[in-house]
Parts: sequence; structure tokens; C-alpha cells
Amino acid sequence: MPTPILVLNCGSSSVKYQMIDVDSEAVLASGLVEKIGLGDGNITHKTNGAEYRIDENIEDHTEALALVTRAFKTWGPPIESAVAVGHRTVHGGETYRETTLITDAVIQGLTELAGLAPLHNPPAIDGIKAAQTALPNVPHVAIFDTAFFSTLPAEAYTYAIDRATAEKYHIRKYGFHGTSHSYVSKKAAEFLGLDLGAINQIVCHLGNGASVSAIRGGVAVDTSMGLTPLAGLVMGTRSGDIDPGVFAYLEREAGLDAAAVDTLLNKHSGMAGLADGSSDFRDLWTKVEAGDAHAALALDVYIHRLVSYIGSYLAVLGHTDLLVFTAGVGENDERIRARVVDRLAGFGIRLAAARNTPRNRVPTLISSDDSTVKVLVIPTNEELAMARETYQVIRAAR
Repeated sequence: MPTPILVLNCGSSSVKYQMIDVDSEAVLASGLVEKIGLGDGNITHKTNGAEYRIDENIEDHTEALALVTRAFKTWGPPIESAVAVGHRTVHGGETYRETTLITDAVIQGLTELAGLAPLHNPPAIDGIKAAQTALPNVPHVAIFDTAFFSTLPAEAYTYAIDRATAEKYHIRKYGFHGTSHSYVSKKAAEFLGLDLGAINQIVCHLGNGASVSAIRGGVAVDTSMGLTPLAGLVMGTRSGDIDPGVFAYLEREAGLDAAAVDTLLNKHSGMAGLADGSSDFRDLWTKVEAGDAHAALALDVYIHRLVSYIGSYLAVLGHTDLLVFTAGVGENDERIRARVVDRLAGFGIRLAAARNTPRNRVPTLISSDDSTVKVLVIPTNEELAMARETYQVIRAAR
């Protein structure tokens, strides 16, 4: 018998979803609700190789989930066939360190944590409530982006600020993209037939949001994102690491308040900020080939930051067996991978050019046979990982 799990990822103005059979790993349906609350909403629903669309005003997440329910009823499969709903929940703080069955107390806890992720947790909470209304008779489960990094040692997650202030306001490194890092590290070991507990890995999740992690024996020991998803690598529109003095400087010299600086660093920085609005790497390479110096510098900065993190994690781990690339850029941009690994030649890490092909859809070994570290491309599948974790929780609760 199939075991369908509905997986939801609610953003401030969108809902992504998939219904996955965790037994066969088949995607039974997938879709996207866009422009919630913006007056010209729509839903795209895919199932059985066909794609369907509805355009209509969608006021809030309750209406969005009602539209998702309608799409399933109209085009299938039956939404009632879902045995549970898994919700991507970005920030679990120090409270939620593993995938959790959602109760009223959990929703209250997530509400109290909203200040740590004001752009992510509130829409997730709205989505949970709306989904519970749409599907009241099945269990709902929260999967936390931060959970995989709850294993970080204190030396890695502690910021060097006043201890009392940090404790009062829960200021520490939490890390994000945990579902992807967990899935990919396990898949890499499985692909090579290695014991996950006996190897060390550096995983580079490179998409519009980007992060890198150091994983020792299947356990995360460091990661680039911090209190928020702003820290670490250069991203599509996010700056990544920056001197915190920039906040006070821009307030003093440019008259920007904290909200304006926060918007600048999250939405108008990163590759887009450096390359005149371009954050898609295909567009960036086109600009570079046309002689655009800003785009060329943006790529240089991106590579420099990434190589710097990889180098530091080589030191943290002491011995590294695998360097893994995943997510949109990591899986599809062979030039980024080549530039990164070329900068690591001093560590004996080398690619085999013939193996480093673009648009990898399956796990692929791309390092040369004499490389000191195996380099892999492992396509991530966060939705499948979420479905599996949801099923494990409901099975344990029975």
C-alpha cells in the first residue's frame, strides 16, 4: 500500500507542496501557490505528467490551502489519501532539536520564536493553521531547518558577545538548510558504499541561499549560517558575512535605520548587489563573457568566500574524505565547481574534467582518481527527506 505524505513549504507570499509516496519515493503531485495577498495570485498543479493552473485573488494562507485542496480534488490524487502533512519550519531555536509532532503547545512555541526568524516562521505558522483546517484528521509534523545543526559544539555555536545578553535573547549560531545537508551527506555515503559514521564531509549547498557545513561521522560540527540565514557565504541577494560595524556606520553616515540596513543586506546585496541586479548564475556568466567587470568581480568574491570556508573546515575536521556540491548552483554549474576545486589544488584535491559535466541529475563522482578528497555532486531532495522524517515521527507516535 502506498504511504502518501503531503509536504508543505510556506513562504510569506507562496506555498510550495509535494505529495510523495515514501514507500516508492514517487512524487504523486507537486505545485506552487504564488502571490498570496498580492491581488493576482495563482496556483500551478502537476500530476501524472500534466500541468494545470488557476488564476485568482488569494488573500491569505487559509485561502491558499483551500486552493491547494481544490486542485487535488479537481486533478488528483485525492488529498484525503495523505496519511500526514510535513511542514518545513525554518527556525526551531534551542527548543526544537528534531522533527516534532505539531500540537497547540508547539504552535505557541513557534510563535514565541518568531523574532528569531521574522521572515520565515510567521508564514510557516499561518500555513500550519491553514493546513490543519484543510486536513483536520491527519497528524501534522514540523521539520526544522535548524535541527540538524543542534549538534554543533559550544565552541562553534557561541558568539563572543556579552554572555548575559546572548543568553537572554538566545543569540547563537543555529545554522539552516539542515534538511538538505542531512539528506545529501547520507546520500553521498550511500552512493560510495561508505559507513556514514566513519567519514568526514564538507557539504556545499549552493543555491540562491547558500551554506556550507562540516560533518564528522554524520554529525554536524560547524556551518556557515548563524543566528539567521544572512551569515556565511555570498548568496543571490544576501551579503553573507560582513563587518557588523556596517550597521552603525550606515546609520551614522547614510541615515539608514536598522530595518533599512537589514533590507539592504538581505534583499539588495550578494550577487545581485555586486552585479547590478543579476543573481542568476546563467546571466552572470553571460555578462562575464561579454566583458562585464562587475559580474566578473561578483564571481571572484563568491569563489573566494566559499573557498575560505572550505579551507577552514578542512582544518576543523582534520581529515576530510568527501567534498560534496548540491542545490541549484552546486548541481548545475560545472564552472563554479571547477574554479573552487582549482583553488584547493594545494590540498591535493583535483577534478577529472571529463566527469565534471553540467546539470547533474544523479549522484556523480567528479574528482580524479588521485585526488586526496573525493569530490561529488549529489542532487538534494529536501521534500523527500521531509516526507521520510514526517513518516518516522507518525510511525513512532502510533
